[in-house]
Amino acid sequence: MRVPYLEVLQVLEKIFRSEGLYPEKAALCAHLFAQASMDGVPSHGLDRVPVFLEMIRKKRVFPLAEAQRLETFGFFERWNGNLGPGPLNAYQCMERAILLAKEFGIGLVALQNTNHWMRAGNFGWQAVESGCIGICFTNTKPNMPAWGGKEPKLGNNPLVIAIPRSKGHVVLDMAMSQFSYGKMNTYLRDGKEMPFEAGFDQKGNLTKSPSEIIAHELALSIGLWKGAGLSLVLDMLATVISGGQATHQVGKSGDEYGLSQVFLCLDPGKLGMKDWIDQKLDEIILDFHASQTFDNQKIRYPGENTLIKREENRKEGVPVDETVWNKIQSYLP
Repeated sequence: MRVPYLEVLQVLEKIFRSEGLYPEKAALCAHLFAQASMDGVPSHGLDRVPVFLEMIRKKRVFPLAEAQRLETFGFFERWNGNLGPGPLNAYQCMERAILLAKEFGIGLVALQNTNHWMRAGNFGWQAVESGCIGICFTNTKPNMPAWGGKEPKLGNNPLVIAIPRSKGHVVLDMAMSQFSYGKMNTYLRDGKEMPFEAGFDQKGNLTKSPSEIIAHELALSIGLWKGAGLSLVLDMLATVISGGQATHQVGKSGDEYGLSQVFLCLDPGKLGMKDWIDQKLDEIILDFHASQTFDNQKIRYPGENTLIKREENRKEGVPVDETVWNKIQSYLP
């Protein structure tokens, strides 16, 4: 089903205000959830709203908490999220990284003690829409085995790399697992198997069954052992730079909260890239698009169709599963 964008915003904002968020925070939070679904990522948009609300009610997310700057070292700042709403903490810290980049050419903000930021790509788009290169990543609870392991030890630790371009921004948003758990839950809800092997069963065999993978948190890492290694070092970096919890510490609580995140921005103008960034990116993409393909498939760079999908869904309504929308509406005061 489709729901008009303004109706989605109004419903979400009303619910978030009833859960204790200040009006301006409720409006921003509603925008971030709606934006994800409007851009074609419902698994980390409207699908996650009930999860977010339950985390508030379980007192894992504190709606009135504000992120607090702890330390400043020139272009680098360290913040404490105080277990506030993850999307709002992430938005605030990316905004700080952007401002630092505008001043110093580079801005780095590390965030400890925060919550799930929902759609990671939101903060990459935030950076490029401000004219900055943006890189951000987070750790998660353990939900992926080490390569060769039989229990969840690693997080899927999403990574975003976003590059501004006049003819269309490039925004890569990827988890360290072959499929995010949000995407697997979407397939599970629809009664479908994954299109490719997405994790392991209890015998160590690859499987397309989302229920099997989710039940034991044995997602397949991207690039096999390479993705497992990348997941590990992203957790190390997020933990060390922020001074917050590592994945194994997050896992002890039984819930996913108290995460560590990093936000890095580069201002092309300040760093002498402004005169050639568009030209070089256009040349790369021109060559990329010229690739021969199997079955005449069109290849796309990350983020290529996002703005088209966003505009389409703004006009036709935000796509949302009917069960999910009914669940969201059940939270209306």
